[in-house]
Amino acid sequence: MKGLFVAFLIALGFYGVSLLGFTNEHSLLIAIVAFLVTLWTNEALPLGVVSLLPLILFPALGIIDVNTVAPNYSKTIIFLFIGGFMMAIAVEKIGLHKYFSAKLLNLFPQTPRGIIYALAITAALLSALLSNTTITLMLLPIGLFLTENLKLKVRFLLAIAYGASIGGIITPIGTAPNMLLIGFLEDKGLEAPSFGEWIFMVSPVAIAMLLIVPFILSLGLKNECVKDIDTKIPKLDDIHKRLLYILGGLAFLLLINTPLKPYYMGLGLDEKLILLGFGLLMFMPKIGFLEWEDTRKLPYEIIFLFGAGFSIATAFSQTGLAAEIAQKISFISTMPLFWMFLFVALFVSFSTEVTSNTALTSIALPIFYEFAKDMGSDGVVMMMVATIAASYAFMLPIATPPNAIVMSSKVIKVGVMAKIGFFANIAGVIVVASVGYLLWR
Repeated sequence: MKGLFVAFLIALGFYGVSLLGFTNEHSLLIAIVAFLVTLWTNEALPLGVVSLLPLILFPALGIIDVNTVAPNYSKTIIFLFIGGFMMAIAVEKIGLHKYFSAKLLNLFPQTPRGIIYALAITAALLSALLSNTTITLMLLPIGLFLTENLKLKVRFLLAIAYGASIGGIITPIGTAPNMLLIGFLEDKGLEAPSFGEWIFMVSPVAIAMLLIVPFILSLGLKNECVKDIDTKIPKLDDIHKRLLYILGGLAFLLLINTPLKPYYMGLGLDEKLILLGFGLLMFMPKIGFLEWEDTRKLPYEIIFLFGAGFSIATAFSQTGLAAEIAQKISFISTMPLFWMFLFVALFVSFSTEVTSNTALTSIALPIFYEFAKDMGSDGVVMMMVATIAASYAFMLPIATPPNAIVMSSKVIKVGVMAKIGFFANIAGVIVVASVGYLLWR
């Protein structure tokens, strides 16, 4: 009850302050969002429960009606996520991720810096397909086992958490903000990147961050106090090979379906149907690997979280609050384009430290859209910069699930995470803004 009472007080405070510069309707909406964000943060209620509250609160308080809110929980983009996660459950069920992990760990020298790079890159690549929360939990015991040296142990755990966050941006299904952006662009009639285009666009960001962040983590470490790592690569049996062939087929289909304008327009297939189709293939007798009971592992609370994010974005747009806030920060429209991207990335990255990156993205997108709609293709790039920056918050446990998980080990102090994470944040802001300006336009 204490968490609920705190959320109510914070919402009341935001309502009172907002009345100084906004209408009563807009102030109510700001208060509701503050209430939801606080509950997402302090976990006074389960994540899924909080994510369903917009269905009640928005209509009850006259923000938008229930017929406007409800469709946000069944957008077609959500089924792309469901299909992708069915594939991920299959990978986890048969242990194929252990093969990928061992393969990657064998590529790096068994030194502190080598292990930091190995852990970060392993976490990143696996998090592009599996939940970054799941990957962090899987790799956490490895990070704890490798050394008894406290300083090294802290760096290894941070490498896992930061790598998982960095890798989440690689695919559209890697993390919730990516999905929110694609759904938002489709709602506004703007062209969203295809699966292959997304990977092609964001890979330079992920590669740069995987070079920079592990280097930051390895500064000041000596080549000692590291145990031998068991990097024996598991032998693949026929089941593993079958799933590898299916994953290869999916990758090939997504590749040839990706348009390379103006030279090749792709197959024109709906990627949501491709991912959902391959996900359902996991249940086919003698082909797939799943039974219906396995769907209990589907993160339904994340699906509801998508719905809540889309609902907040809809409310901000339909009530005019997004336009009102955009007017109050209209000074950014006079900035040179690169500095605008840098400001947006900086604002989003550090704001995400104190709230859910999903909630922040759902608030930021309709606001920045007010600028974007007059900027042509540069506007879409600006919203993509904001979305990627939302995943690159490395300073506080509350910022991302991977941060919270490694903090739960009781090995890392908040001050240490904040100090190292600050430099990682700055690196992320500069990399995202630079790649957006130089390569995405």
